[in-house]
Amino acid sequence: MVPKLSKAENPDWWRGAVIYQIYPRSYQDSNGDGIGDLLGIVQRLPYIASLGVDAIWISPFFTSPMKDFGYDVSDYCDVDPMFGSLADFDAVIETAHFYGIKVMIDLVMSHTSDQHPWFIESRESRDNPKADWYVWSDPKDDGTPPNNWLSIFGGPAWQWDAGREQYYLHNFLVSQPDLNFHNPDVQDAVLSAARFWLERGVDGFRLDTINFYFHDAELRSNPALPKEERKDTIAPSVNPYNHQRHIYSKNRPENLAFLKKFRELLDEFPGAATVGEVGDAQRGLEIMGEYTRKGEGVHMCYAFEFLENELLTPEKVVRVMNQVDDVAAEGWACWAFSNHDVMRHASRWNLPPAAQRLYISLMISLRGSVCLYQGEELGLHEADVAFEDLQDPYGIQFWPEFKGRDGCRTPMVWDINEHNAGFSNAARPWLPVSGDHANKAVAEQEKDPSALLHHYRRVIGMRHAHQSLVTGDHADLRAEGTVLSFRRVCEDEELFCAFNMSDQPATIEGPVGNWHTVNTEMGSCGVAEDGKIHLGPWQPSFLVKM
Repeated sequence: MVPKLSKAENPDWWRGAVIYQIYPRSYQDSNGDGIGDLLGIVQRLPYIASLGVDAIWISPFFTSPMKDFGYDVSDYCDVDPMFGSLADFDAVIETAHFYGIKVMIDLVMSHTSDQHPWFIESRESRDNPKADWYVWSDPKDDGTPPNNWLSIFGGPAWQWDAGREQYYLHNFLVSQPDLNFHNPDVQDAVLSAARFWLERGVDGFRLDTINFYFHDAELRSNPALPKEERKDTIAPSVNPYNHQRHIYSKNRPENLAFLKKFRELLDEFPGAATVGEVGDAQRGLEIMGEYTRKGEGVHMCYAFEFLENELLTPEKVVRVMNQVDDVAAEGWACWAFSNHDVMRHASRWNLPPAAQRLYISLMISLRGSVCLYQGEELGLHEADVAFEDLQDPYGIQFWPEFKGRDGCRTPMVWDINEHNAGFSNAARPWLPVSGDHANKAVAEQEKDPSALLHHYRRVIGMRHAHQSLVTGDHADLRAEGTVLSFRRVCEDEELFCAFNMSDQPATIEGPVGNWHTVNTEMGSCGVAEDGKIHLGPWQPSFLVKM
């Protein structure tokens, strides 16, 4: 089932693509057990196709004890029975491809579950064949861990193992030991797993935490990070993880050579593409430039700059995009406002409906690819999940200062008139369906021409209609008060874009030359007789140069 491109297909389909992220546990339950599954995705692929997206990204569905809900893998080459079977996955591939949708899957290679056979063998002794497949270290003379590295999920990144009388590294949960990428056999093993899925027909991967693959071989301690440089992008502010500059526990230069090997594997499969998640609060864009340049690493990197708590303003967009030009000019970003790890952006930025419309119109217009998270096309806010209903170990650890990630992971709402809003026939789903979400269900919005769902379809259609938005360069990035403006330019088209990111009217000078107003169905306004663009609250302007 190796994917083969027809002559009409573009191997660079990923550049400027709109990718729809599916968190399978919460998308659609097909068998009534309260948990979403692969056949549920198959059932909803006609809906996904109706959005006009280019690809789907499916969060992990591999065999797993589910301590971190699939991001703790115990078998890279099989489907957890909770989600179905390999045959069900084949049905996802076949159906998605029927609708012209690419399929990307979430590959977690920096760590495994402690129930993976590799780790079970590794911890048995210090001299077995897989003894060096994970990061083991003797304690200091006083019995404490070898260095000061911290886990993103809180506490030390080292766990004592009584059998080996050594510590093992876990950058995440204790049950997620880190693989030792300094061992060539480990690299070969994870590349083999990637090949398995490529041969099964996937069109690429979202690579989880790619800057965590290698650790400092000397196990040097991280230096402190000055308070003024700390950000809560990767970990909440209550987590001491933010107090270190993580130059030894991740972001190691050896990663570049491995990513080159990974790219060589991908290049054997025409059209296969990869977006890498770079988890770093200080150097994310710089690392993106390193990992995507010269066609020797990943095709694009999943950026965190627009996933932050800080409100997205014209000044911030200009600052971020200019920084991309400075540190990642040869790279390619993949932008997102929401995902399965952060508060939904409608709540995070307290956006009214008109602002939600403007913000997606803005993201669709930026240079780079786009990731949409299931339910954002419905305008879903963060769900309020009671402590007794929490599933996320991260939220349980830091409650109530940080409530975890369950609020953005509650089930998708399909039909207010069906049990559990159409997600599942189970008496009790794995997370409760939010009552506040039900009136925003797909079936309700389908009936309302003014609903946000239809706006998402229109802006995705707008991107496909303008090649300058897909692959064009950007120029003249400006922040004038509450208005962001820029031009998108390709060989055959020049598009002027302006966005009033405010609930108050604003006026800017129109661009010089002969311009025609487009996308009026999305509220776009043109240049007035006075040569200015008069924008209402949360209003965009799209102009094509004639």
